[in-house]
Amino acid sequence: MRKIKVGRVVSDRMAKTIVVKVEERHVHPRYHKYIRKHVKFYSHDEGELASVGDLVKIEECRPRSQKKRWRLLEVIEKVEA
Repeated sequence: MRKIKVGRVVSDRMAKTIVVKVEERHVHPRYHKYIRKHVKFYSHDEGELASVGDLVKIEECRPRSQKKRWRLLEVIEKVEA
């Protein structure tokens, strides 16, 4: 089973690569407040379909470069230009 994550594209300046920011929320064990944590993933975008602000789904894959370990599955929501 490969991991799948949903996040927003924060950069598309590299050729065939996008940077996706995934935000996770969890409850603090003692104070019972929500804590937000975000992680950026470098993802392979073969057709260069995604642009900045789009909501995308990415999937874990074999290493394609030093930082790229994910690939674009689909663009869930496009941002109006």
